[in-house]
Amino acid sequence: MALTDEAIGKIKAMILAGELAPGSRLPKEEILAGQLGLSRNSLREAVRALTAMHILITRQGDGTYVSSLEPHLLLESLSFAADVSQGHTALQLLQVRRLLEPQATGLAASLLKEEDLRELRNILKRSRAVATVEEFVAHDIAFHLRIVEAVGNPVLSMLLQVLSTRTQRVRIVRGSQTSHALNNAHEDHEQILSALQSRDALLAAAAATVHITAVEQWLATSLTDNPTQAIDD
Repeated sequence: MALTDEAIGKIKAMILAGELAPGSRLPKEEILAGQLGLSRNSLREAVRALTAMHILITRQGDGTYVSSLEPHLLLESLSFAADVSQGHTALQLLQVRRLLEPQATGLAASLLKEEDLRELRNILKRSRAVATVEEFVAHDIAFHLRIVEAVGNPVLSMLLQVLSTRTQRVRIVRGSQTSHALNNAHEDHEQILSALQSRDALLAAAAATVHITAVEQWLATSLTDNPTQAIDD
């Protein structure tokens, strides 16, 4: 593994130095291995690992290329990690969401257009008419992502999309197990939207913090009461 890590480091260094630009084709295996002082086996393992991270892409019969290195590609690795998160790992993801999303919600207060606010209202109306917790969580995700998109930062939007959609199992379980959870969530959403309509950034950030913290605290309490129990679908 140490040799593979060394090979990965050397290829990354070439990309960072601009020797391999986004979209460029890697030299042939034997040439690149010689340039980097690596065995061909180590180079192959490194290419496989970097391909899994979407830093490189392999085109059958054409060679290996540096990807576009767009954030949405590079965050796919985080998406997978979040997909399989349970227990304390899921709690850590919720903590990161709490650190980022309220600030984004506050920023959105001055950026949302009237049509955006109308769409947010429509999402909340639809969320009150759902028949299942799963449907509610889908609208919950749409509500928050629409707010974050107003900030206009694709990296932030993608990161919060990963954190929001990949922690939905926790919200579904909470909604199923806690009778008042959905009512509280509806009220939280109304508070967030009201603050956004008033263009009050501080109040919007505070309302988002309260909303996200409720799920985080529920999971923390569940893990304390049942430390060996994972939160699954």
